[in-house]
Amino acid sequence: MLDRLKIMEKRYEEINQLLTNPEVVSDIKKLTELSKEQRSLEKPVSLFREQLKLMAAIPDLKEMKNSDDAEMAEMASLELEETTARINEIEEEIKILLLPKDPNDEKNVIVEIRGAAGGDEANIFAGDLYRMYSRYAESLGWKVEVLDAMPSEMGGYSLIQFKVSGDMVYSLLKYESGAHRVQRVPVTEAQGRIHTSTATVLVMPEATDIDFKLDMNDIRVDTFCSSGPGGQGVNTTYSAVRVTHIPTGVSVACQTHRSQHENKAAALELLATRLYDQLVREKEEAEGVERQSLIGRGDRSEKIRTYNYPQNRVTDHRIGFTINRLDAIIDGKLGLVIDQLVNEDQKRKLSSEEALKL
Repeated sequence: MLDRLKIMEKRYEEINQLLTNPEVVSDIKKLTELSKEQRSLEKPVSLFREQLKLMAAIPDLKEMKNSDDAEMAEMASLELEETTARINEIEEEIKILLLPKDPNDEKNVIVEIRGAAGGDEANIFAGDLYRMYSRYAESLGWKVEVLDAMPSEMGGYSLIQFKVSGDMVYSLLKYESGAHRVQRVPVTEAQGRIHTSTATVLVMPEATDIDFKLDMNDIRVDTFCSSGPGGQGVNTTYSAVRVTHIPTGVSVACQTHRSQHENKAAALELLATRLYDQLVREKEEAEGVERQSLIGRGDRSEKIRTYNYPQNRVTDHRIGFTINRLDAIIDGKLGLVIDQLVNEDQKRKLSSEEALKL
């Protein structure tokens, strides 16, 4: 680990020098790549330097601890204890930072939420989940853009697809894919009985041209009139667009925007991301042995979380975590759950790494 950190420190200094080079500054692509690499190295290098500084102070503290001056010896003993504890903390932090990174962690995401089992109540719950993610995104300074939506007559959505843009979005939202279950008395229930309904969430890393480039020769584009619940949002122009990837049969539609051009652009973005996500999942399945011990992305059928309204309780079934703060979480404080998932995922990865060394 020490050798690796020294190499990282050397590279960090090289990048700092390169970023002052006029040729690099004028090359936007190169400047972006180097700035991104610099940010990834900044934290581990900073911690490494702090660790070296603290370790250098230990011999003097040990000497002072053996001083004839009782007060000085006591102060040195306390400082030595604090310094040793901090060195150990830094070592654990560095271990986590040096874990293999998911190459998609820095990407924006496209999220798809569907009302599943439970009819109108499932659609209403899908709308609740959309608001939860929107408020969570807002709290982190992320941007949310709806790409397509099919509102339900009773409220919520039978389907909503939206893009979340910002810093390290996928690194946090990747844990959200799977079936989300709600237990509550629906507004449609006259007898006051508790119902169980589900909505499915799919989080896909946004595809870039580098990841996946669509060949327009493989694409069929169809247009149709957009529609909405109860006649709302219906128009008589063919502004809605459906694009189909002929080799795979994967198809997506978009009718949210008023112009056909905007809907086509959004549909192509959705299609590229869906095909890229398919490639990512196939790769993950090929590495399934390694991923079994880790917290991956659930498929639609995997029940990952339950929201119990009568008891104000949220339970994440993958890590056995329960918290009685449903009201706060559904209002956007999703970090209360996601932080636990990140920590547990890091623990499992560390355990996996240590096992490989044995």
